[in-house]
Amino acid sequence: QVQLVESGGGAVQAGGSLTLSCAASRSTPSTNYMGWFRQSPGKEREGVAVIATRTSVTAYGDSVKGRFTIALDNARNTLYLQMNSLKLEDTAMYYCAARMNWTPTFRQILPRDYDYWGQGTQVTVSS
Repeated sequence: QVQLVESGGGAVQAGGSLTLSCAASRSTPSTNYMGWFRQSPGKEREGVAVIATRTSVTAYGDSVKGRFTIALDNARNTLYLQMNSLKLEDTAMYYCAARMNWTPTFRQILPRDYDYWGQGTQVTVSS
C-alpha cells in the first residue's frame, strides 16, 4: 500500500502558475505509475498527467498539454505538477494517484486504472 498527501493548491489569477506536490509514504519507484487527476463539481474525474516511475515516460491530457508539467523526485518520493498559464477551467480538486502494476492503458490516463489516492488539494483560478 501507499499513502499519498497532496499540497500546494490555492487561489491564483488566470495566467498565473502553481506547483502541486504529492508526498508518497513509500519509495516511488516501487509503484509503476503515478499521476494527477482533477474533478470539478458535477463533472467526472479527469486525467491530467501521469508518469511511469521507473522510466519517466509521461502522458498528458489534451486540455493541459503545453501548460502543465509532471515531474518525479524519486530521492524525495515526491511527485510534482507544475501548472502554468492557468485558465478558469483548471479550477478543480486535484488528486494524486498511484498504481502498482503494469497497464496497457497508461497513456489514456484513466482514473479507474489507479489503486491509491490522496485526499486532494483545491486549485481555484479566478479572472
